[in-house]
Amino acid sequence: MKIRQLFTFMLVLLVAALALPVLAQEAAVADACVTDYDPTADYFPDKVTVDYAEGFSVEYHNHYKVVTIAQPWQGAEEAIEYVLVQCGTPAPDDVAADAVIEVPVQSIVTMSTTFLPHIVGQGLLDRLVAVDTILYTSTPEVIAKYDAGELAAVSPNFGEIDTELLIDLQPDVIMTQRFDDTDQVYPTLQAAGLPVILNADFLDTSPLGQAEWGKYIALFFNTEAIAQEAFDGVATRYQDLKALAAGVDDKPTVFANTPYQGSWFMPGGQSYLAQFFADAGAAYLWADDESTGSIPLDFESVFEQAADADFWVNAGFFWFTQADAMAEDARFEEFAAFQNGRVYTNNGRVNANGGSDYFEAGVTNPDLILADLVYIVHPDLLPDHELYFYRQLGE
Repeated sequence: MKIRQLFTFMLVLLVAALALPVLAQEAAVADACVTDYDPTADYFPDKVTVDYAEGFSVEYHNHYKVVTIAQPWQGAEEAIEYVLVQCGTPAPDDVAADAVIEVPVQSIVTMSTTFLPHIVGQGLLDRLVAVDTILYTSTPEVIAKYDAGELAAVSPNFGEIDTELLIDLQPDVIMTQRFDDTDQVYPTLQAAGLPVILNADFLDTSPLGQAEWGKYIALFFNTEAIAQEAFDGVATRYQDLKALAAGVDDKPTVFANTPYQGSWFMPGGQSYLAQFFADAGAAYLWADDESTGSIPLDFESVFEQAADADFWVNAGFFWFTQADAMAEDARFEEFAAFQNGRVYTNNGRVNANGGSDYFEAGVTNPDLILADLVYIVHPDLLPDHELYFYRQLGE
């Protein structure tokens, strides 16, 4: 019991700390370029190791780094490679690259909220000159900077990008995502001659793998030491929770999500969410599926498999009461989890525009999501825990 109480105490302290304004660490960035280049000197004494993420890798040389994204978007047939050269040193002439970028980067535009907690946590808020839109942002420091008139929004109307504003801002890099071949944001920015780079954090299929992309961001700012320390803390807390849940004998059954436009997109058995369920000590009903994405199912197929499931998690994002669910489809009442009051939504931290911190701080801190899930399916393991990202669907 003492060990369980210790875990609970540590998690309570962590959640309380995240609820307060974050005092970002000062980035250990040498702003001055090298003035007396020495080819034998190692200009990157702080290095990261990539232990969980499968989507990127880095190879260090004395004065440059070669960063590779194995699959830059879903369906991509070739990797993308960036060469990051320490400012004031020569770019290598024998390394092929999709882009050569001087580091540390002095200004950045971000096109996804998942990057923002890493930017703030690595003390790089002063380098952030624009975001895509502030509407769905949850990171308080970023919102405060925007409200102070110190931050631009280059896509205030979702889906429309102000390339002229981006040209005026002259950022060193624009970091974005490309989801598949039909996504035109990346090609559009490239065609405008803008310094756009990709981040494929969303394609990693483990919670810690996605969180480790904070190290990828650090490579562009020489903030590896900060990123490594921050991730080590997250990984340790996550693994401690996983070990705590691994000792349970009973594993409650669980299913997820809700229908959308006629299809119930159930997470694949090798997906990010399936990994969370396994690590929380739950028996995911589609765990035997081999896919990493979502499985489109009809209502009847889901009901046949999950009618008697113990828990229903990540249910309707805009549901707050059982009446909200029933208004969408009265058949939801037929699930045992619904009848027993064991339906949980992940909308515990949502802003006025529907922006979810679950998909922002939750990506950076998967240990907090795991703590919620452990508490949901095994409340006796964390008796004093208070749900952070999740809420139980009310009557």
